[in-house]
Amino acid sequence: MTSILPLPCCGKPNRREVSLTASICPSPETPAARRWIAHLDMDAFFASVELLKYPELRGEAVVIGGGRLQQPVFQPDGTRQFARMRDYVGRGVVTTSTYAARAFGVFSAMGIMKAAKLAPDAILLPADFEAYREYSARFKQAVANLAPVIQNVGIDEIYIDLTEHGEDAPAFAARLKAAVFEATGLSCSIGLAPNKLLAKICSDLEKPDGLTILHPQDIATRVWPLPAKKINGIGPKATAKLEAMGIVTIGELAQADVAMLHTQFGDVYTGWLHQAALGIDDRPVQTSRETKSVSRETTFERDLQVVRDRAVLSEKLESLCTRVAGDLDKHALAGRTVGIKLRFEDFSTVTRDITLPSATADAAAILRATRDCLRRVPFEKKIRLLGVRISTLCDPSQASRQAPVQAELFPAL
Repeated sequence: MTSILPLPCCGKPNRREVSLTASICPSPETPAARRWIAHLDMDAFFASVELLKYPELRGEAVVIGGGRLQQPVFQPDGTRQFARMRDYVGRGVVTTSTYAARAFGVFSAMGIMKAAKLAPDAILLPADFEAYREYSARFKQAVANLAPVIQNVGIDEIYIDLTEHGEDAPAFAARLKAAVFEATGLSCSIGLAPNKLLAKICSDLEKPDGLTILHPQDIATRVWPLPAKKINGIGPKATAKLEAMGIVTIGELAQADVAMLHTQFGDVYTGWLHQAALGIDDRPVQTSRETKSVSRETTFERDLQVVRDRAVLSEKLESLCTRVAGDLDKHALAGRTVGIKLRFEDFSTVTRDITLPSATADAAAILRATRDCLRRVPFEKKIRLLGVRISTLCDPSQASRQAPVQAELFPAL
């Protein structure tokens, strides 16, 4: 693989450099050069909100993801006693963690029992989604008061079009950071770049409390050395395929032979990969977007038999429901129609769904609904894939919260 060298927008580059330079360094007169798109990402959002409630935990390794049993307990001397990861028993999933906990390798979507082995002395707190939604509304309103062109992409992140501010866009981005802190007491990181794809990458480069500004001519020196998986849209499977081809960095992807990529990824995805590696993204900041459904699924390493592997299937089902509930909370949504998807060893696929009396964003309620769906499936073959989906989405104010499910999740035959 040819090594990647910075490509200046001046001098006498070779033919290959001319092609790439033309793509990533547009003329100052073109509209693309004048775009300023910001991606604002709250720093360790859920954990940071918890630290506002429990300031004595600042600087500590803290994990969010416990249940009611992990609520802090007031002591007679007025101090709080916090649950520790080493004492946790169950199949819960980490919602998020502080940067101190991440230093031990504890990240979101990791099983809490696995995380406890990495950081047994870390504090474990239950999630408080009502508080997270409240602070989400606060920071978004603070931004909206100053910049009206906003795309809401999650409970803790937004895109902002700052093109109208021209050369003053960096200073305005700093002003937005200050406004968010004043409204919430929380820090955020902003990536400011010519488009959404690059802004998303940049917002993660100087966390926490960062402001990263990227000009088109900086792509080769600042973006290309990064791992290809830093591009939003390149997941674990695509990353593994690229690495098998000897492509690790974004720069290597930018210089990769398109025909070679096509053999692995097909027309559409290959075209997108090539443009993304060059930093090309013309998507506008959309002020509204309707999400139709939220789903998660997993393909097993081996086909599972319902009776023999019921414990494994139950654990996987609970994990999927927890992740779906987390996605709903992240996007400030709830839903009424819960469905399951099963693909069997012969690749036949069945789906079942049920509509609840009221909307929910609660993992326990979603679990109960999936059990009702599973009872309507004949299990005569081994299971290859399991998925959970929720639709008929609405505002979470219409949602109901329920007590956790402790019983066996996968139905007995």
